[in-house]
Amino acid sequence: MSLTLEQKQEIVSEVAGVVAQAKSAVVAEYRGMTVSELTELRSNARKMDVYLRVVKNTLARRAMQGTEFACMDDALVGPLLLALSRVEPGDAPKLMGNFAKGHERLVIKAGAYNGKLLKPADIAALAKLPTRNEAIAILMSLMKAPVGKLVRTLAAVRDARQAA
Repeated sequence: MSLTLEQKQEIVSEVAGVVAQAKSAVVAEYRGMTVSELTELRSNARKMDVYLRVVKNTLARRAMQGTEFACMDDALVGPLLLALSRVEPGDAPKLMGNFAKGHERLVIKAGAYNGKLLKPADIAALAKLPTRNEAIAILMSLMKAPVGKLVRTLAAVRDARQAA
């Protein structure tokens, strides 16, 4: 079934709207995946607030034109899924990477972050980054550790004096 010009324009405007707000993008080949596998992937994407869409490559190129994701133009070849992170830069890479581990037919082709084209190995590294809240928690625990150690040391000195 062929799309009309109006349908194509709607798709481009919808994807362009999401691309304008996206933090990162991942494209993956989904050839050979079953409908139930794609449904599971879409369900996981909704839970993580990742925009996931099968879109014609030419329409995706038009939607990404003039954005930081335009660097992915050459990677848009074949039947691809487009995943865009809306909240955290690592969300789409995590979603696609975790799903690809259990489903060998999902092959990550490329990604983009901050205007740079990412290879699959770079996408895996981006997926391992902590979220903003996780990073704040790590920083706070690092800041709290020396104070806690000082308090424990002072308490041990006090206890030693009382025992003597």
